[in-house]
Amino acid sequence: MTPPIFNPRVRSLARGNIIVLTSLAIATLISKFPHLRATPWLVIPAFGCLVGMADTIRCVQQRWSLYHGGVLLCLYMDLLAITLVLFFLLYPYLVWFGETH
Repeated sequence: MTPPIFNPRVRSLARGNIIVLTSLAIATLISKFPHLRATPWLVIPAFGCLVGMADTIRCVQQRWSLYHGGVLLCLYMDLLAITLVLFFLLYPYLVWFGETH
């Protein structure tokens, strides 16, 4: 019998958060953070963040409770992580585009 965190059919808030934070860590390593470099490989962590956020959205409940509020905070964290990964992905290309014009 496997733990529920490894079963994709069972809702798991921890699984969604782990996927998002792992994708963010991988994106930081791929982009060589202080010195951002353009690489299309950052699409994979961006997709991982979206998958993790979708997994977190599954945990939202209909009625308000403290758990529901915690899930909303996790969704905001996921949104910030997606924004950061997209910044890592797009910023070097936008700087390059600005230099050519």
